[in-house]
Amino acid sequence: MQHDAADIDAHAATAGAHGVWAADAAHLPHIRTVIRGWLAPFALDDDTEQDLVLAVNEAVSNAIEHAYDPPGPDDLVEVTFWTDPNHFYVEVADHGHWKEATTNGGHRGRGILIMQQMVGSVSIDHDADGTTVLLRHPTRW
Repeated sequence: MQHDAADIDAHAATAGAHGVWAADAAHLPHIRTVIRGWLAPFALDDDTEQDLVLAVNEAVSNAIEHAYDPPGPDDLVEVTFWTDPNHFYVEVADHGHWKEATTNGGHRGRGILIMQQMVGSVSIDHDADGTTVLLRHPTRW
């Protein structure tokens, strides 16, 4: 059940693009492909593109894994992309419930840290309507 943005081109990327997917990890490969398509008109170096795609993947993965317990067929993840002259922006939103981080250690729970290491800044807001992660990264390095 995919409702992603229509044709992706340079105009769509600079004007903004939006996609909505069922909250299902099976959609992650397609979401990564869509993000690469949104970034393609900017001819980024491979490392920068990979960093942005990884940060978005972590944000979407967190929404899928943590917002809905367990995810149902009507649970969605929205991804919106836009630019200004100085930054790329990607917003990942869910309509689920905030789940506090656990302190049990292990190999889990590093998604936010990974996002913070990949992009210029990460903002996370949550309320009764869900969680929104805003990733912002400079367009010039």
